[in-house]
Amino acid sequence: MKDIVATRKMENGVAVYYPEGNDTKLESFNYSELIDLKINALDLLENPKAYQVDPQNHRIVMKK
Repeated sequence: MKDIVATRKMENGVAVYYPEGNDTKLESFNYSELIDLKINALDLLENPKAYQVDPQNHRIVMKK
């Protein structure tokens, strides 16, 4: 799991940015995927540091 450092609203979902080595990588999720993962898109946009992303399995989870 990677900590999310930033998010951005996209036309059909949310882009999440996470560190990978010296780079910042992007993983995008559409609204349907966020609903399936039980992630509130507005909260993700307002509080990105409260979440982590698993880019290999294309999942987002709230930090404990």
